[in-house]
Amino acid sequence: MRHLRFYFDPISPYAALAFARLPEALAGLGVTVDYVPVLFAGFLKAHGHKGPAEIPAKRDWTYRQVLWEAHRLGLPLQLPRHHPFNPLPLLRLCWATAPEGMTPSRWAVEQVFRHVWEGGGDPLDPQRLQALQTHLAPALDPTAEVVKQRLRQATDDAVAAGLFGVPTVVVDGQLFWGLDGLALLAAYLRGDPWFQGPDWADAARLPIGQARPGS
Repeated sequence: MRHLRFYFDPISPYAALAFARLPEALAGLGVTVDYVPVLFAGFLKAHGHKGPAEIPAKRDWTYRQVLWEAHRLGLPLQLPRHHPFNPLPLLRLCWATAPEGMTPSRWAVEQVFRHVWEGGGDPLDPQRLQALQTHLAPALDPTAEVVKQRLRQATDDAVAAGLFGVPTVVVDGQLFWGLDGLALLAAYLRGDPWFQGPDWADAARLPIGQARPGS
């Protein structure tokens, strides 16, 4: 049985949509999945990127496009009251639900995504956060240093493995990024012969013709 790791940050609507679509993409493939919460802002810092919401026109397009995708896919996604927001409380809560040496359950991750992307509420409203914690991990402390360290370590490990965005699925050391990467992932897992041809490997060897100064 092949093993996948699904890296996500609940700040990402694409991660929420990909999470919802993942079971369909993997149907009949006999795989297991670890759900790994990571800090997307850590990726941006490591790679010197701006987030989509930091570029005004891209921010507008992102919200329109994810709302269309939710409509097209029949998924109940609504924008939260404000975005972006600080996802650290939610990421830490995810890790607080996971026993030592394990990652959060799909059920726990689903509750966090629904908290953010269904109903149009404020993801950081103290009462809503407390209700979510009571629902998920009433006896655990998401602010404990061990929980914070698990999140830091997962994010650092992901950057070291080459991840640059969320959602990303990793299998066999290969990275499949984004909602639209699920079709590619499914084809790879089903043994599509295209992956044995030159295109997959050669794409990473394309020479750089010109780089921006300072990049």
